[in-house]
Amino acid sequence: VTITTRLLVSHLSGIRHYEKDITKVKEEKEKANRALKLTKSHQHKEQKEKEGKGIEKTDCVKQKKEHDGETKSQNSKPGRKDKEFEQEEYYLKEKFESVIESLKIFKNDPLFFKPGSQFLYSTYGFTLLSAVVERASGQKFTDYMLKMFRDLDMLSTVLDDNEAMIYNRARCYVYNKKGRLVNAPYVDNSYKWAGGGFLSSVGDLLKFGNALLYSYQAGQFKNRNGKLLPGYLKPGTVAMMWTPVPKTEVSWDRDGKYAMAWAVVEKNQQYGCCRQQRHYASHTGGAVGASSVLLILPEELDPEALGTWPVAPPRGVIVTIICNMQSVSLNSTALKIAREFDKEKRAQ
Repeated sequence: VTITTRLLVSHLSGIRHYEKDITKVKEEKEKANRALKLTKSHQHKEQKEKEGKGIEKTDCVKQKKEHDGETKSQNSKPGRKDKEFEQEEYYLKEKFESVIESLKIFKNDPLFFKPGSQFLYSTYGFTLLSAVVERASGQKFTDYMLKMFRDLDMLSTVLDDNEAMIYNRARCYVYNKKGRLVNAPYVDNSYKWAGGGFLSSVGDLLKFGNALLYSYQAGQFKNRNGKLLPGYLKPGTVAMMWTPVPKTEVSWDRDGKYAMAWAVVEKNQQYGCCRQQRHYASHTGGAVGASSVLLILPEELDPEALGTWPVAPPRGVIVTIICNMQSVSLNSTALKIAREFDKEKRAQ
């Protein structure tokens, strides 16, 4: 088989995640699919009943607030026990000197399926991706990333190195089996720098989101006398990164598809004054003792206003939440916050 970088970045490679038993993975997927079908069936039944009773829906705003692509995950309660965190490899304490060395954890394991045929979220797929970056750039992956963070002015974003003295590093917490709050166990994340090995701040993640949004929109604005600087990435590159990939899925929003290292919900509305999906890109993060989300809601630009200076990118809302608590679902909260700010901007 052939595994491409595009398959890796969209989690279609067939490389395993933390669970080594493919039977358990299939069982969990089947359970999730059954639950989704039941939910959709129930919603369809309720809709039919309302139509049959002739109930007129007038409060469109309320409907949008309650639905609008927000799907609560099964782990929405803070600190709820997540089965994924029962996997031993989450708690590795071995220090790896390079990402190439860390490939030994999974390089001899069989693929779960033919690459390109199915979706399976895989942290190790991104470990392999980081090894590709290392070989292609000719430098250590961590050095390559730290230079990129400097270019983006993300000066508070560093490696989660246990030995280093990191100013303002937060303590991380988990709930134990008795439901009591305790310190998170010691782990060494050098085996997965690309999949959860960096520390950052809300300010830095906002800079990262704005840099991406600026790059995405820069090509749509007229460059007045060279005043508009180019984005860090080409507009076409970000558009490609935010284009949904077939056969993928997203656990934190069922309206979404996975793209290239991002989950994307596309703009969609089938009926007037009814449920509406806004285009946005997001990604959640889960690690031992921590949870996070970065959500980008681009503004729906008016083509007639694009040439009017000083209206310039980035145009939209960026929301990021970092929580030093394990297994906290944050995407739906971030989406609600983004919608409130977006509504205020449109009202002005």
